[in-house]
Amino acid sequence: MASFTTLTSRVLPLLVNDIDTDQIIPARFLKAIDKLGLSEGLFYDWRYNADGSPKRDFILNKPEAKGAQILLAGDNFGCGSSREHAPWALMGFGFRAVISTSFADIFCNNALKNGLLPIIVSAQGHNELRELVENTPSAQLTIDLAAQTVKLPDGTSFQFPIDGFSKACLLNGVDELGYILRFEDNITAYETLHR
Repeated sequence: MASFTTLTSRVLPLLVNDIDTDQIIPARFLKAIDKLGLSEGLFYDWRYNADGSPKRDFILNKPEAKGAQILLAGDNFGCGSSREHAPWALMGFGFRAVISTSFADIFCNNALKNGLLPIIVSAQGHNELRELVENTPSAQLTIDLAAQTVKLPDGTSFQFPIDGFSKACLLNGVDELGYILRFEDNITAYETLHR
């Protein structure tokens, strides 16, 4: 897993409330156990017409989507069934962070375990970000995980919460198993002493 320290990127707005995991990655794409290619299924039913042609007005199909690594979502993002494929698909498309006023708990945990940073901001902060993106689509935000801040182009910033364990894992680019394996020498020494 790639470490997450700071990220400066344009923001892609998808300001729809209650986006569930079946909208993020429809169930028919869950047959894969490999992360590669899952980005093709990301928001598939919103991105494509019945004939498979892209819907030109959908935000992910617009030229400004290219290279954006931050998604600004509506409230209660990632609700619905548990599927790790949802953060996999978002990351496969290129997103490293999603900003919302709230996330479904299971989605949030799956995201953190897979290197996608879910950032919760207040309703006021969310409105400021929405206005920024509407008025200046090319505006870039800087996310500093160590400081737990989202910095706007004018220098103002928002704090965001994250639990210490998830923060440590993201900063070091390790999942839960990788974190434990960092203590392999200590574990071996303990096992040797207590045979």
